[in-house]
Amino acid sequence: MEGRREPGAAPEIQSLNAAAIRELLSLFMYSNSSATLLPAAPLPHRTAGIWWGLLGVAAFSFTVPFTKVAVDGMSPLFIGSGRAVLAALLAALALGLTRQRLPRGIQWARLAIIAGGVVVGFPVLTSYALTAVPASHAAVVTALLPAATATAAVLRGHERPPLIFWIMSGVGAAVTVAFAAFTSGGLGSFSWPDLLLLGAVGAGAVGYAEGGLLAREMGSWQVISWALVVAAPLMVLLTAIAVVEQPPAASAVQWAAFGYLGVVSMFLGFFAWYRGLAIGPMTRVSQIQLVQPVLTIAWAAILLGEHLTWPTVVGGLAVVLCAGVAVRTRAATREKTAKAA
Repeated sequence: MEGRREPGAAPEIQSLNAAAIRELLSLFMYSNSSATLLPAAPLPHRTAGIWWGLLGVAAFSFTVPFTKVAVDGMSPLFIGSGRAVLAALLAALALGLTRQRLPRGIQWARLAIIAGGVVVGFPVLTSYALTAVPASHAAVVTALLPAATATAAVLRGHERPPLIFWIMSGVGAAVTVAFAAFTSGGLGSFSWPDLLLLGAVGAGAVGYAEGGLLAREMGSWQVISWALVVAAPLMVLLTAIAVVEQPPAASAVQWAAFGYLGVVSMFLGFFAWYRGLAIGPMTRVSQIQLVQPVLTIAWAAILLGEHLTWPTVVGGLAVVLCAGVAVRTRAATREKTAKAA
């Protein structure tokens, strides 16, 4: 009979539909949404953000070892630019399917800064550096990235962290430089790959910090997608130049590593990482990034057969410790400020 329904059926269907809609909206937020602010209400599973963040960090931890695999059959320029072109195609598809609104005004300039850091700077510089140093060595130097990102966020956000933050950030930088110099032939020497890796850390830190701020206006996955699109013309040009100068002569394994860099490291990894930050609490989830260099060193030993020397182990642990103290100090300061407000 018309208008008749089974008792209790409608509420269950409505509940399932509502849950599905909420999940879809959380994964594909529109341009006026904010991945750093959603969800406003506490979620029933408070550890979900931690697990999503860990998934993102696990995805990123393979970046350095797989770059090391790819550089044996492709030029560093092709790897750094080509993977961005692949990711940009996926980003354009995602933006088009979800009908995202175009960035406005100054947002284009900020996206250019982000693109220069995480789409151009970090991938290209690390690709060139890994032609001359082991993946485990690069993992130790780039372990400075969490503290560098926190420092960039402090400067960009005009925060006033306690003195211990600056002390531990400085000690972490000093330990990184000392490790790089020692493993390059003595404390009096410093090789060009280490300069490239430090440049990559600086570029990545600026890109992450600016991206975190802009994500509050546009949504997090939208930021990385638009940054990829903004950088696409330059990266297509660089890819074409790389192919002409040195055509790729890679094996199936090396092409698979390149595919991972483009699809996961440059694109899908950010979905899980930003999903974790969206669930939060952000100050706690962001600290999971400190696990990344440890995982990277482990993958370098397992996948590449690199021998772990005691300077690598000690240097990596020291840098992670310093970065951890710096990031936790900043997180605690922000939590106190939020409670006071």
